[in-house]
Amino acid sequence: MDLKIAGKVAIVTGATKGLGRAAALMLADEGVKIIATGRSVAQLEALSATRPGQIVAVPFDMRDMAAVEALPARAVAEFGQLDIVVNNAGIAPAGPFLGQTHEALADLMAVNVIAPAMLSKAAGAIMIEQRSGKIINIASISGIRGKAVLVGYSASKGAMLQMTKALAAEWARYNIQVNAIAPGGFGTEAQAAVINNPDVLTKRIRKIPLGRMAEPHEMGPMVCYLSSSLSDFVTGAVLTIDGGETAKI
Repeated sequence: MDLKIAGKVAIVTGATKGLGRAAALMLADEGVKIIATGRSVAQLEALSATRPGQIVAVPFDMRDMAAVEALPARAVAEFGQLDIVVNNAGIAPAGPFLGQTHEALADLMAVNVIAPAMLSKAAGAIMIEQRSGKIINIASISGIRGKAVLVGYSASKGAMLQMTKALAAEWARYNIQVNAIAPGGFGTEAQAAVINNPDVLTKRIRKIPLGRMAEPHEMGPMVCYLSSSLSDFVTGAVLTIDGGETAKI
């Protein structure tokens, strides 16, 4: 199936590894030009080297709000347009809630909620002018059901889901589609503590009806679909990729 997204321009945050890297590579395979962000210069350069001239590395920290807000203009300067934003970057500090500090929670919200909101706002100004655009927020099933020792993270991803729905309603009149993907258990570097501990991994997999963790590349097709005109009537949706975990009682 031809998604007809070749020549489009996307921003993918948190593209150095895991789901962000997988999404960036699959979009690139479909002919999309990409501004890829992350904190690791070496990992971004390695990603960019896989598609010279097509993937442009822009290293920075999502806590730098001035850099976040300037990113859409950078995409236009680099490639002449901006069509897609994939808000993937995030942090997930774990621990009992009574041990969480105000500063840690504020930092979590800054990275997981405020930064995606400000990037979407800056991109939206461009997309409203051109009367088209796709914003894809990578949330988590923790934002749907909540998870012990990840209270702040669950709250931040829940906020992202509600931001997705509200923004979809507000910007639909401009032909901008805003959707969220809620991944479950993926075998990424972020899950190393689970994957590298056989007992913990066995317990984790028991929660997944399909009986396995997902591979990072399995995120790519959903991102590509939501980036294409095939999803023009899909907005405000939360699409889970979790092997049936949130479907069971």
